[in-house]
Amino acid sequence: MNCSKTPGFILLGLSSDPEKWQPLFNIFLCLYLLGLLGNLLLLLAIGTDVHLHTPMYFFLSQLSLVDLCFITTTAPKMLEALWTGDGSISFSGCLTQFYFFAVFADMDNLLLAVMAIDRYAAICHPLFYPFLMTPCRCEVLASGSWGIAHCVSLFYTLLLSQFYYHTNQGIPHFFCDSRPLLLLSCSDTHLSEGLMMALSGVLGMSSVLCLVSSYGCIFYAVARVPSAQGKRKSLATCSSHLSVVLLFYSTVFATYLKPPSTSHSSAEVVAAVMYTLVTPTLNPFIYSLRNKDVKSSLRKILNMDKFQG
Repeated sequence: MNCSKTPGFILLGLSSDPEKWQPLFNIFLCLYLLGLLGNLLLLLAIGTDVHLHTPMYFFLSQLSLVDLCFITTTAPKMLEALWTGDGSISFSGCLTQFYFFAVFADMDNLLLAVMAIDRYAAICHPLFYPFLMTPCRCEVLASGSWGIAHCVSLFYTLLLSQFYYHTNQGIPHFFCDSRPLLLLSCSDTHLSEGLMMALSGVLGMSSVLCLVSSYGCIFYAVARVPSAQGKRKSLATCSSHLSVVLLFYSTVFATYLKPPSTSHSSAEVVAAVMYTLVTPTLNPFIYSLRNKDVKSSLRKILNMDKFQG
């Protein structure tokens, strides 16, 4: 097969059966629109309600913004391929999609860790919480996460851009990811694979260790609370975050806990659908359904719209 440094690819999508394309299109269009609506409403609720202008909701608004961008990075191209039956994508388009996919995936990972730090400060050091999580420090944590995510994603993208690839090959996925791209490379990718795995491991394990240590301290502090009501009140602020953490990391680990050059399976595609589409869509509903302040703000917004209508 011929090799090129700027080949075109074909995204093979979720199914090779044309009869399934229309039902899949309908399902994922509804999922995409639901994700857009949920995250936009949560951003609107936090932005318009002054009672939600706190560190916890600041980070939650960042998470909603990231999730909004995350689903928009992969879903439109997948929907186009399902509607037209044409999954072709240029090399530059593929790398661009991968770059933004990696940015928002890393941001999800980093923000979940930052949100755990915020919960640790609120529960374990409540008296010092206003001094620990000042608006300036919150902005530094958020901007630092964005900076790290962009730098890591740029490094990955530059590595992938240096390889030669088989031309006119199909990618067994619905978006451009590093794993299927490395499988199509004509070049020796072992060193780059090692670098990418090492960097991903450091980034992922740092966030996981931060989460585990933060919640270890939180559970220890809650266990020392004498009343059952006090324990429930303390844990209530963490339940939504824990649900999102478990949902995100279970699907990510199912996809990436093996070398990139190993064979690609349909189970990985299903896991990818979960963390690129399903999880970002569910996140705003998990937080709004379990949070009285968010539900109150949303009711005000919806009643205002109804009154104006």
